[in-house]
Amino acid sequence: MKKLLSLFPALLLLVSVHAQTWSTLKPPTECTARHECAAAAVGDKLYLMGGRGMKPVEAYDPATNTWETKSMAPLEMHHYQAVPYQDKIYVIGAFTGGYPHETPIPHVYIYDPENDEWTKSHEIPENRRRGAAGVVVHNDKFYVVGGIEDGHWADNRDYLDEYDPKTGEWQTLPSLPRVRDHFQAVVVDDKLYAVGGRKSFAKEGHTFELTYGEVDVYDFSQKKWETLGSPDDLPTQRAGSSTVAYENGFIVVGGESINQVAAHANVEYYEPGKAWKKIAPLQRGRHGMQVVPIAGKFYVAAGCGNRGGNPELTSIEVLK
Repeated sequence: MKKLLSLFPALLLLVSVHAQTWSTLKPPTECTARHECAAAAVGDKLYLMGGRGMKPVEAYDPATNTWETKSMAPLEMHHYQAVPYQDKIYVIGAFTGGYPHETPIPHVYIYDPENDEWTKSHEIPENRRRGAAGVVVHNDKFYVVGGIEDGHWADNRDYLDEYDPKTGEWQTLPSLPRVRDHFQAVVVDDKLYAVGGRKSFAKEGHTFELTYGEVDVYDFSQKKWETLGSPDDLPTQRAGSSTVAYENGFIVVGGESINQVAAHANVEYYEPGKAWKKIAPLQRGRHGMQVVPIAGKFYVAAGCGNRGGNPELTSIEVLK
């Protein structure tokens, strides 16, 4: 009995970690099949956008469990992390075109959900253009992290840039400890985390293999990078995952890797200063998508069900 009581705190932790589960929602109509897409929340709705090929914006309303088709994107845009800011959604560092030489889109684009309108905004400096990068907003500035210039082919970048949406000014900041693409970034407690992703290098025959476990952290106050020690490496290396703030840290959701054909269903939680924890996996593994928080719940729609480009998914899940 004494031994059982001594295990109670660990058992309680196990229950708390796994108490939440993902559920597949069943709206009357599904979203458009798409992957390498993005999503963001404005107000109480999720806006699904982008993906390979020309795709419309689609709005999901959790209150009514319905999708609504909005305007078409102004051009094909994919491989980007959408960021909501001042009731609009920013697209920075996206690709257009086909594999393996996708081309970076040279401008910032802004979607206004209220008016269902797209705006072509500031030009990105030619020598800082890339796609498949992490993008976050912090203290009214955007930060573009890593990425790759020549699609999946070559020219991976370790860049970190600050973009001022008011003036259009770009500032070059200290480079990452490594090149990194096909990942999403997140800010927790005044620090930027670059986690997951890979070095896409089809030029040398490497598409899925060169994934990262290392977690790189940029301290905004110190203006410098550090790499966390190996005990803090991402437990399941993969790219094409989504990273989003969660509780006191962040979660890394889904992804693809050389280790399996099916897209990853893994969901792993990291709280700074503590060990990684596995939480409830997705019901359907997927990559090339973006998890969105709305009113304490986390939604993920579309993406790809296997490594590579097929099948494109139309389902939506929620973590309550």
